[in-house]
Amino acid sequence: MSDSEDVLATAAAWRAAGETVALATVVETWGSSPRPAGSRLAVSASGRLAGSVSGGCIEGAVADAAKQTMASGAPQLLDFGISDERAWEVGLACGGKLKVFVEKLS
Repeated sequence: MSDSEDVLATAAAWRAAGETVALATVVETWGSSPRPAGSRLAVSASGRLAGSVSGGCIEGAVADAAKQTMASGAPQLLDFGISDERAWEVGLACGGKLKVFVEKLS
């Protein structure tokens, strides 16, 4: 089973247990990015995470957006990026950019 299938299976199990779940998917990358397009992160309303959209660089911000999406039901398209000059300052060696789509699973 692929990482993506594992994340989807986990999200489905959480939903089957009655939890509210949001799914974040990397839909576009530019430059050096820690995870490829198609990478996924599932977030439950209770705060559990499965998968990764960045190897840790932006997971907190994506989880916060996922909580907003679970509350409102409105999907979001998030843009993340950092210039090469600032990459090392904030702990991002990649210096790339990525777009992440966040949706509530129903």
